[in-house]
Amino acid sequence: MPTEFAFKDAAAKNAQGEFETEKMSLSMGPSHPSTHGVLRLQLELDGEIVTKADPVIGYLHRGDEKIAENMTYNQFVPYTDRLDYLAPLANNMAYAIAVEKLAKLEVPARCQAIRVITAEMARISAHLLGLGAFGIDVGAWTVFLYSFTEREKLYKLFEELTGARFTTSYTRIGGVARDVPEGWTGRVLEFCDQFLPRLEECLALLTRNKIFIDRTEGIGVISKEDAVAYGLTGPNLRASGVALDLRKDKPYSGYEQYDFDVAVGSRGDAYDRYLVRGEEMRQSVRIIRQAVAKFPAGKWYAEDARKIFAPPKDKVLTSMEELIQNFMIVTEGPQMPAGEVYFEAENPKGALGFYVVSKGGGVPWRLKIRAPSFCNLSILPKVCVGAMISDVVSILGSLDFVMGECDR
Repeated sequence: MPTEFAFKDAAAKNAQGEFETEKMSLSMGPSHPSTHGVLRLQLELDGEIVTKADPVIGYLHRGDEKIAENMTYNQFVPYTDRLDYLAPLANNMAYAIAVEKLAKLEVPARCQAIRVITAEMARISAHLLGLGAFGIDVGAWTVFLYSFTEREKLYKLFEELTGARFTTSYTRIGGVARDVPEGWTGRVLEFCDQFLPRLEECLALLTRNKIFIDRTEGIGVISKEDAVAYGLTGPNLRASGVALDLRKDKPYSGYEQYDFDVAVGSRGDAYDRYLVRGEEMRQSVRIIRQAVAKFPAGKWYAEDARKIFAPPKDKVLTSMEELIQNFMIVTEGPQMPAGEVYFEAENPKGALGFYVVSKGGGVPWRLKIRAPSFCNLSILPKVCVGAMISDVVSILGSLDFVMGECDR
């Protein structure tokens, strides 16, 4: 008997009388390079075609929300660095504004401008890493080298401002840790001037590259309706044609005074998600230039914030009042009124939200984090079905998630 018929005889028939081959279960991750961290995909395959995809998360779980409920408001700032650890300055900002809403604090214009500049620099840095990693996923090694060269320049500016390269812990509730160094904004502009030509050169390696287009165009299509239903935010939502950007629709930290465009896609595929992030980097440069041009004078912290974060070290060592204030803030935390607030910011990965419930005192009673990567990954069981195994790699790269905030 020929092999083909022997195989069919061994296979089972479905209700329609058609032969079905046995499906294979494949565990992709959590240590697979294309899963960008400790994500595991439990795939069911019919040959090379994915028939089922279950994302398995929790390998990086650290209990950040419960940690926040057992330390003072100030002490939790460094933990926000570890959410989207590619954009710590943006995470700090979102958390600080949430607590400032609770404390009814208004930060001065200079502080708002510093936060906007650093948040947009963080957006560029995060998108550059996403672009470079996406390029490697689909075989474009050179793009990774270009993008990381530019990120290194940003890290030098971050270090000059905050004293750290990676986990900066720069933002404070009611302000920032310190004012910008002399000449720093000029060096930021110099970066922007040289960055745009490098960005265009980098994108030119992919935008019309036939291999890249074949790996991304029409792959992982997410409709507008599905993007909204699954709670997608950020570039992944906008690539599906939904022009929602919190910086425009619910402006904060003075974003309403800056002129920029919201990048929106039309097809919702992996290629559109790449294009949206490329355009967002251009718009971030545009915002930074405006913020530097309008950079206001004045203080970089709210006057009332002196009751929240520690006094300057020289005053602590020379004044009894400041010494007592420092002792109370460190031991008991800043005294917040009772109430509950929610605030979300437009982070590189999407809407990062903090829900804070206070019963008064220096420690939050409850704190919940709305992590954009967690919500964005929820669509994997739908978008991966019908794709090939190689397409799953492209889909993951195009979603640009980070497990630090997903497994918070």
